Amino acid sequence: MPRLTKIYTKRGDSGTTALGGGQRVPKDALRVAVYGTVDELNSQIGVALAVGLCDRLAAVLPEIQNELFDLGSDLCFLEEDKAKYPLPQIEARHVERLEALIDEMTAVVGPLENFILPGGSLGAAQLHVARTVCRRAEREATTLAREEGIGGQVIPYLNRLSDALFVMARFENHQRQVAEPLWRPGA
Repeated sequence: MPRLTKIYTKRGDSGTTALGGGQRVPKDALRVAVYGTVDELNSQIGVALAVGLCDRLAAVLPEIQNELFDLGSDLCFLEEDKAKYPLPQIEARHVERLEALIDEMTAVVGPLENFILPGGSLGAAQLHVARTVCRRAEREATTLAREEGIGGQVIPYLNRLSDALFVMARFENHQRQVAEPLWRPGA
């Protein structure tokens, strides 16, 4: 576990930051942007938890937050450095667990019969915000993967997580007995 004895180091004052393997890169490098967006996603999930969610979501989302830290460390290291450092990485089992969660919650809320608008209960609305940040992280990771190597399960995980957050928002509204706001084309 990293031990931070001092929060500020002043090393980033020049506009660079260090990757996990020690390489200095610009703070606006695509890799840094991707794991920064993953961090933003984690914070949005934290807000959803703070506003209060049903028990099932309150139980599963902290696990996902920990996985997002693993995903951030996966992205923070260049692929060639991963052999040198023992670090957690996103694996197929994480994607499969999200798929099982999606199936579980879809069985409760039923299939989607119309497009829905983000909203409903406060917790569901916040989960929709997290979903959109997750989609952005997925787009950025896809761009990064065209330029540099990244973990093989990063993009599938983000893709599945955005789907899971959508279903979680529906589940939260269902548990709160709040009607899903439906899209009315041309309204």
